[in-house]
Amino acid sequence: MKRENTNTTNVLVVGTGGQGVITASEILSDVAMSSGFDTKKSEIHGMSQRGGVVTSHVRYSEKVYSPTIMEGEADILLSFELAETVRWLHFLKPSGRVISNLQRIIPPAIYAGMGSYPEDAEAVIRKRSETAIFVDALPLAEGFGNPRLVNTILLGVASTLLSLPLDGWKAVIAKRVPSKFKTLNLVAFDSGREIG
Repeated sequence: MKRENTNTTNVLVVGTGGQGVITASEILSDVAMSSGFDTKKSEIHGMSQRGGVVTSHVRYSEKVYSPTIMEGEADILLSFELAETVRWLHFLKPSGRVISNLQRIIPPAIYAGMGSYPEDAEAVIRKRSETAIFVDALPLAEGFGNPRLVNTILLGVASTLLSLPLDGWKAVIAKRVPSKFKTLNLVAFDSGREIG
């Protein structure tokens, strides 16, 4: 069995359908590839059209053989929804970092009485990661005039923890978004970097 480089960076991106999880992981993958890294990505779209869980694994290094992150090996858990942050904490390595959007999306199962939303989510996250970064990204995105900018803001925060070149991030974002939204996305990205 081939051994991967021990310097592999593992980023687990999680959230619910419609939040931009897949787009964010595609941008991250593109930035890593354009920076010369071997990059692997895998994703799961569980009922994503109905607000179900969406996860994406992004791994990059000199050489990467597997696209999936094992439990306890994520360097960064980038979460678009607070309860999903709690759900995926076990994937974080002991020295890993959490970036969590503060948005709460109550799933239909909870409305149907089949569980409860973790009211102490932030405390649970801080207990596991004292350096967790919490971002109230939705109001910030709405302030920019587009709630879909949440993923660009969160990527801005993540960029401060990843050793990928800033010009690479901006070039990929500019290429992937419609030209009429390019400036707004770059402003949102920079606002995320300020938070980070």
